[in-house]
Amino acid sequence: YKDLGILKKGHLVETDRSGLIGQYVGQTAPRVNEMCDKALDGVLFIDEAYALTQSEASSDYGAEAVATLLKRMEDDRDRLVVIVAGYTDEMQHFIDTNPGLQSRFNRYIHFPDYTADELYRIFRLYLKKNEYTITKEAAQHLKEQLEIAVATKDRHFGNARYVRNVFEKTIQVQANRIAKTGKVSDDQLVEITLADIKSAI
Repeated sequence: YKDLGILKKGHLVETDRSGLIGQYVGQTAPRVNEMCDKALDGVLFIDEAYALTQSEASSDYGAEAVATLLKRMEDDRDRLVVIVAGYTDEMQHFIDTNPGLQSRFNRYIHFPDYTADELYRIFRLYLKKNEYTITKEAAQHLKEQLEIAVATKDRHFGNARYVRNVFEKTIQVQANRIAKTGKVSDDQLVEITLADIKSAI
């Protein structure tokens, strides 16, 4: 946006419900304004924005946060870009809670889930970044397990987060295996085996 001349700075300020909503009367609007001030001439990114309006509690200040945000979006429309993100259905409900949200958030980008092959490539990137290797048998088993995970996923499937968790578990399993083995070669220290993958998934 900066390169396009839309924003002067183009920096990113990321927040979520906890960064915008206060616990007591009078805390929410100042928090929202503070975040908007930080993001002026840049982008305010609100992750899981639907959480602002999901609470059933009568003392919840989500509506105040939304009202304050909408006012700032109008007052600073030439200096502030606001991006909200979250699960599709929850975000649609969030947008539907306030006519002001409907008129101001009118461009949507849907990110499809990763395919099993893409998830495998992400896992390989983690391996490369952390200087690990993987045996052919382990790689084949991982591919098969990722295909099953994608085929049986529900709406809360973690995508890249799922792969990161599998990778971290695999490294933990591999480290425990090596600790029990005793003396190993340099190659074995960084090798992921079929047993590691089976234990991790």
